Amino acid sequence: MKHHVRPALMFAVGALLAGCVSAPAGAGGRAPDSDEPFWQAEFGGAAGERPSAEHWNTEIGNRDEEGWGNNELQFYTDDAANSALDGSGHLVITARRAPEGAAGLPCHTQEACPWTSARLTTAGKAALTHGRVEVRAKMPTGTGLLPAIWMLGDNGAQWPRQGEIDISEVVGGEPRTVYGTAHGPTYYNERGIGGSTTLPADASQAFHTYTVEKRPHRVTWSVDGKPYFTLTPNQLPAERDWVFEQDMHLLLNVAVGGDWPGSPDDSTRFPASMTIDYVRFYGTGRG
Repeated sequence: MKHHVRPALMFAVGALLAGCVSAPAGAGGRAPDSDEPFWQAEFGGAAGERPSAEHWNTEIGNRDEEGWGNNELQFYTDDAANSALDGSGHLVITARRAPEGAAGLPCHTQEACPWTSARLTTAGKAALTHGRVEVRAKMPTGTGLLPAIWMLGDNGAQWPRQGEIDISEVVGGEPRTVYGTAHGPTYYNERGIGGSTTLPADASQAFHTYTVEKRPHRVTWSVDGKPYFTLTPNQLPAERDWVFEQDMHLLLNVAVGGDWPGSPDDSTRFPASMTIDYVRFYGTGRG
C-alpha cells in the first residue's frame, strides 16, 4: 500500500540516537497501562541530520502515487530541507516552494509539483497493538496545508480495509480545529467517522500532545490529556467492519493542496513546518 485516499469531508459525530530511542521491552511491549513507553523517538542529534533510517522510512514521489490519493501538489523527498533534526531535540518536517525551474518533481495533476515536503513512516519498524500513542507537536497552519499525524494497519489489506486512524489533522484555513477520524471498509473518505476539538489558539502557536488510546473494541482521541471522541464497533455501519484489533504503524507528513484542503493562496506562508518534540508508544506492539 503506497497511498490512500485522504478524506474530502469529515463527519463530526462526537455525540455518538539520531532520531529515535527504543526502550527495551521485548517483542510484546509493556503492559497496556504502563507509564513507560515500549518505543519512543526523542530526536536528539545534530541540526540538519536526517531522522534515523533504522526507525523511519521516507516515502518519495507524487505522480506514481496518484497525488497520494487526494490530488495533492507536494512532491515528497528525502532531502534534509524537508525533514531533519533541528539540533534542539526536535524533528522538523517542512513544506517548501520547489526551486524555480526544478526538474524531476512530476505531479499527478500537472507536469511538476510546485512544492516539496516529507512523509515519514514507521512501517515494518514500530507499531502499536493496544495502548496509546502520544505525539507532541506544533502544527503548521494556513490555507491549502494539511499536516497529519496518523496510523495505518499492518494487516496487509488494501486501503480502506487496511484501516486508518487519523490522530490529528489541522486542515487549511481552520487553524484552531483538530480533527480525529477513523477509516475502514465501509466508512472512509467523506464517510470517515470521527470528531473534532478546538484549541485555545492556532495550532502553529504552541506544542500540543496529540493522543490516541487504542484498546480492545475502543479508540479514544485526546489533545493535551482531554478526550474529545471515542469510537466503538456499535457506531460503525456494520460492527464486523471494525479493523483496529491489529498492529498499526505511524505516519507523519505535511501535505499541500489537493481535494482536502484545497490549494494554497497568497496568504499561505512557506516554508511551513511541523515540529515534532517526541513520539511515544505505550502498551503492546512492535518496536
